[in-house]
Amino acid sequence: MGPQEVTAHALSLPAAVEDHPFGPELDVYKVEGKIFALLSTKDEPPRVSLKCDPELALHLRHEHPAITAGYHLNKRHWNTVVLDGTVPADELLDLIDHSYERVVAGLPKALRVRYQK
Repeated sequence: MGPQEVTAHALSLPAAVEDHPFGPELDVYKVEGKIFALLSTKDEPPRVSLKCDPELALHLRHEHPAITAGYHLNKRHWNTVVLDGTVPADELLDLIDHSYERVVAGLPKALRVRYQK
């Protein structure tokens, strides 16, 4: 899975928007102003950082060499995934959804009910 597929999936989620607050080389995906994914296309291979449940984050880091603690992020709650093809596409899509859902769960209730399944 490449950056285009990450972008397409992130933007397919309800109310998701793309922003570039840190410059043109870092695509930031937000819901209600809260970041759920950061895609770095300047790196080769590209990388995406995603919010994650702390226990799941540790498990994923042990399971996949391409998944490491979030780069320049809270390492307990964020993972960085190298898009080198070693993490299956369906698992990466699930991780994007999981990140989005974690951010939505932290929104005020009035906003949260709009986006929860």
